[in-house]
Amino acid sequence: MEQQECLSPVTAREVYQVLRDIALQTKTMHRIDNQPWADSHTGPVVVEVDGWGITLIIDCDTLSYCAACTTPDGRIGSLKTWPRFGTDPVSFLSQWEHDQLERLLRVL
Repeated sequence: MEQQECLSPVTAREVYQVLRDIALQTKTMHRIDNQPWADSHTGPVVVEVDGWGITLIIDCDTLSYCAACTTPDGRIGSLKTWPRFGTDPVSFLSQWEHDQLERLLRVL
């Protein structure tokens, strides 16, 4: 019987780094869901960047938090693996990074 490798969950800091790179425009994200951004958009936005799948939650046209992500190597991160308040990857963004990421999401 083959032993399955146990993958560690993605840390919020790892996801933050990807979001930061998007905000700095050193990485490019692509929208993989089909919902258009509309006025007062609320709900999930699913993006892909360099093999990462990231689900961001928008609340009343504002980037609120990261609900989940999957890395290219199959590791998974979610609100369940980031249990403490304030450890969501979006909460690590500076105000400028947050605003820039929102702007980039709107033009997708």
